[in-house]
Amino acid sequence: MKILVTGGTGTLGRHVVPRLREAGADVVVLSRHGDIACDLLGDVPPIEADVVVHLAGGQKGDDVATRNLLAACRGVRHFVYISVIGADAVPLAWLRTKHACEEAVEASGIPFTILRAAQFHDLTLTMVRGLAKLPVVPVPGMRLQPVDARDVAARIAGLALGQPAGRVPDLAGPADFELRELVRDYLTVAGKRRLTVPVRLPGQAGKAYRGGRNLTLDGDRGTRTWEEFLADR
Repeated sequence: MKILVTGGTGTLGRHVVPRLREAGADVVVLSRHGDIACDLLGDVPPIEADVVVHLAGGQKGDDVATRNLLAACRGVRHFVYISVIGADAVPLAWLRTKHACEEAVEASGIPFTILRAAQFHDLTLTMVRGLAKLPVVPVPGMRLQPVDARDVAARIAGLALGQPAGRVPDLAGPADFELRELVRDYLTVAGKRRLTVPVRLPGQAGKAYRGGRNLTLDGDRGTRTWEEFLADR
């Protein structure tokens, strides 16, 4: 089985690629510096593979990149896409883009699987570390379900090696946290003392986060905890 992976050297891809190769798949990485050097926002060469696993993403242009990639697919039998929980429920530009990507995949005519995952531990750490640089830490009132990239990688690899399944159950971390708890845990592990101040997120996005629209209530759960991730870091 030939599998092409975009974003194969990123936070998720670096765990997915070895899993697929260990399973015996012929894996090709498409990225700016991969086996196939390509910028998905530009001209994409014809993609000839049995399966495409689309993990590449950024803050802007994901919808354009996804449409370019889909248009380049030749004889692809399965297109696997990683999205974000709340893509169609939280009115943020980035999440709207992820939902537009989902719609493009669904409309492509290529058999597909879409997995929505919660915020990765790595991104959660980047966020709380950034907040903790301030002498007084503003903490929005919101809940998160951070998930480990390795748990997501295991799911993605299994889906890529299986049959197209459409939209599959969401994948979140093993526990729900208030953001203030995540900040507190980071400050403790980092040995920092900071005053934290609750703040209210404004607008419709704030309302969506307060209402838990970024959470999954009946999805699947990973196993590696936030505390284990922090301890390793």
